[in-house]
Amino acid sequence: MEIKKLLFVTKFEELGFDALQSLLSLRKAALNHVVFVNVIERDKVAMRRGTGYRKQEEIRLRETANIRFIDWAEDLYEQGMEVGVYIVVGSLVPEVIKAAQKEQADLIVIGRSHKSMLEQFYSGSDITELIRRTSIPVLVYKPMPENAFVLEKPFERPLLATDWSAADLRAVEYLKGLTDITQMIDVVHVASAKELTGSSAMEIQKTRKAKRQKLDEICDILEAAGTQARSHVYIGEPVEEIEKAAREHQATMIVLGSSAKPAWVEKWIGSIPKEIAEASIYPTLLIPPDQE
Repeated sequence: MEIKKLLFVTKFEELGFDALQSLLSLRKAALNHVVFVNVIERDKVAMRRGTGYRKQEEIRLRETANIRFIDWAEDLYEQGMEVGVYIVVGSLVPEVIKAAQKEQADLIVIGRSHKSMLEQFYSGSDITELIRRTSIPVLVYKPMPENAFVLEKPFERPLLATDWSAADLRAVEYLKGLTDITQMIDVVHVASAKELTGSSAMEIQKTRKAKRQKLDEICDILEAAGTQARSHVYIGEPVEEIEKAAREHQATMIVLGSSAKPAWVEKWIGSIPKEIAEASIYPTLLIPPDQE
């Protein structure tokens, strides 16, 4: 899978041109077109009374976004890239999906949700809804904290967390298309303590070796495509262990196959990809199941 066209969704507070520049290493992996998307949500321009819009406020917000995008586009044009722009009033997720489908984007880049936990419980996370409604991979980009290393090349050392789901296997295929810009891919599986059953150390190690062998098979696929890969088995709570693995192996991004759970299941039980996308300090690339 090649990333030729990137949809960059921004409200400007977190995702600025510096974030976009850190993704331009994708040019070595076929990227040649960036589409900027700014969705002006209706409550930003709704009148305090009545159902109409404050037209002047809508115009101001549109032109503010347009000024920023013109400046960014000039820089990309100088680098020989194509640029598209969508500035629309509406609801975030439907408008992003509409733009992604129209543009036939290969990757959607978006910042983490700013909804409160209560808002997410009742209305759902924008990221969760986006993943559920599109088959296009979504990169949840986050600025790194001041005390962490400066993230310049997020695709350089991705960490793939896998439990061998269909979406995880699709993630492997996606990473195979990025071997020109990856230096090392760490492949991690987190087993629960309950899985380590047996009356002897030998029996427990047999379980670890079986999982390690499956991880090695993924590493072989990635190395055959042209990048180094290492396998790791961790034990414990998945979100904590995936974050720990990313830190220990100096990952620049976490990659996961996304959940296909119904919305009510995610509200009550939760989702590991959603938790990491919302809470992790690392950019998180979510690969949804193939919806075709």
